[in-house]
Amino acid sequence: MVIIQVNNLIDFVAEVFSHAESSPEEARRIATYLTTANLTGHDSHGVIRVPVYIRWKKTGNVVPNQTPEIIVDTPSLAVVDGKFGYGQTVTPFAVRTGIEKCKKAGLSAIALRNAGHIGRVGDWAEMAAAEGLVSVHFVNAAGSLLVAPFGGVQKRLSTAPYCVGIPRQEQDPIVLDFATSIVAEGKVLVASRGGKKLPPGALVDADGTLSEEPSVLYGPYTPDGPRDHTKGTGAIRAFGEHKGSGLAFICELLGGALTGTGATSGGRQFANGMLSFYVDPKVIDTSNFFDDEVSRYTDFIRQTKPIAGVESVLVPGDPERKTRAERTKNGVPLPDDTWAAIVNTAREVGVSEAAIQRATS
Repeated sequence: MVIIQVNNLIDFVAEVFSHAESSPEEARRIATYLTTANLTGHDSHGVIRVPVYIRWKKTGNVVPNQTPEIIVDTPSLAVVDGKFGYGQTVTPFAVRTGIEKCKKAGLSAIALRNAGHIGRVGDWAEMAAAEGLVSVHFVNAAGSLLVAPFGGVQKRLSTAPYCVGIPRQEQDPIVLDFATSIVAEGKVLVASRGGKKLPPGALVDADGTLSEEPSVLYGPYTPDGPRDHTKGTGAIRAFGEHKGSGLAFICELLGGALTGTGATSGGRQFANGMLSFYVDPKVIDTSNFFDDEVSRYTDFIRQTKPIAGVESVLVPGDPERKTRAERTKNGVPLPDDTWAAIVNTAREVGVSEAAIQRATS
């Protein structure tokens, strides 16, 4: 395991993207969002993505320095075309558009289509919550067949994330953010590179056998080689039996079909679609009831007596806050295989050995 200090990691990852045709501003933005995912414990959406992003850039699946385009614009609704730009560039644009419209109208809806990988969806809920807004996000990943629907063994769904953010006065927001599969694909990637192992039965092979071996999804791979989910014989399983599978289906239809990105299918360019709703609580809650009630109910849940083996009952966002504080202080832990893959990618794009050495100093 390698421990990288936060600022060193951001600087190093920014250098990688600067050497891969991103502007200095975009490079640092990507690096900051990826590192933030690691800080919150979502390693699957963190810097482990660097080799994948650079590979997509080389193949034209993501385009540096894109300017998103608003193609439908009403007082409360917009459709934003990301034009396959990096998600960390086009998604903040879409979210800012939603925030601005919501503050004027009290409610807004934004359909983002054709975005590069948008990273940790919780970032966008936190962005809205920082402006005092509730937000709900339905996401799909067109071209990313990964998940078997309930009762099946073939890949038919993306990991189809769902996210809700709720602001709180002078406190961190409540953020619920999860893939509708048992694990996100990035967690399979982490496991394949020496990180946290998958929970039992997270994957299903073509014969219906449950598994937690990443090779079921990726097929045979070498430690430093690429991971290609089209090469495996199996799939990730949807969480929660028919309920998770049903929510994933809705994310595909709303985040994919309705936004214009398209629901997931094979043989097409990767793109995230996201349908987001923003609500201003001040417009609804004229008696200032909401925040106190959120606090009361949050405390009520946390005070639940835990079952044996559980230290305490948590609410969404609690694990992320704890991990963020610990990793901000002590650095970001990366499995050796993950760090080796990132370093190899850095060398491929021309990052100097001195810069690589600085990252671990």
